[in-house]
Amino acid sequence: MPEFYPSIGDAVGAAMQHNIRLAYGGKTSSPDAPLQARHLPHPSADLYSVPGMIARLTETATPHEVAGIIEEVNGALVGALPQLTELVAAAADWTRARLTFENPHHNPTFETWTRLAAATRMLRDVQEELAVAEDMISACPAELSDPRYRDEVPALRTREPHSDVLGDDAVADTQPSAAQSPEAGRQRAARASSPHAVIQQTAPVAGTTPESPTSTPPPRPPRSR
Repeated sequence: MPEFYPSIGDAVGAAMQHNIRLAYGGKTSSPDAPLQARHLPHPSADLYSVPGMIARLTETATPHEVAGIIEEVNGALVGALPQLTELVAAAADWTRARLTFENPHHNPTFETWTRLAAATRMLRDVQEELAVAEDMISACPAELSDPRYRDEVPALRTREPHSDVLGDDAVADTQPSAAQSPEAGRQRAARASSPHAVIQQTAPVAGTTPESPTSTPPPRPPRSR
């Protein structure tokens, strides 16, 4: 789009045409052609994806569950963080193959490689920190602390996982029923919760026995890194 237009009407028309081209994926299409939209699956569609793990990691999750999620994201073979580290390292190696040092005063390719290499080193440091934190999570209490203590440290979450552009109703029919998945109720509660959600205490339903907080969690398999 040019920077100047002869009139406001021309500028508005050009902006509308630009938005239409973006809606059609940057291609020139007829107005009758269907709009193309990116499908973002609901976090519950894949509980082992990063959005799915974020949805599972709520304030009421047990230390056993949190340690398992950290182990999933930091796994040596298929963990999301090691894969991201290798991706950034591959980008650094791609830049490395294009290095030249003919001009000592201007080398943007080398500066790009420097930043990608630094990002790779930082991601590997994060993996080491998470490995230590995973072993320390079991010592954390399962009960929530008094809210006044949380004001001492800042919250780090910045946003919720993105879902489908059509809304949660678009995937309502694909959700597993409670009979198919024993954890369906807990997963629905995890998806509906947020880091700043208020924990509401509800009375137990008649004829049911609340689960004991002191029950021993099932053993986790040994980590492989």
